[in-house]
Amino acid sequence: MEEKELILDAMKKAGEPLNAGKIAELTGLDRKVVDKTMNAMKKDGSIVSPVRCKWEPAVK
Repeated sequence: MEEKELILDAMKKAGEPLNAGKIAELTGLDRKVVDKTMNAMKKDGSIVSPVRCKWEPAVK
């Protein structure tokens, strides 16, 4: 499974907005990989920030 799918899966399972550190902890991915992947996800609109510094999947 690619990083983007792992991150989205972790967000959906958590059921609440998460920060990058918590996502790295839940997925087992390196924090730098999470940050890089989340930056791309922010740009393509697949995640949104309902609270400062916390992210959740965008509703499409």
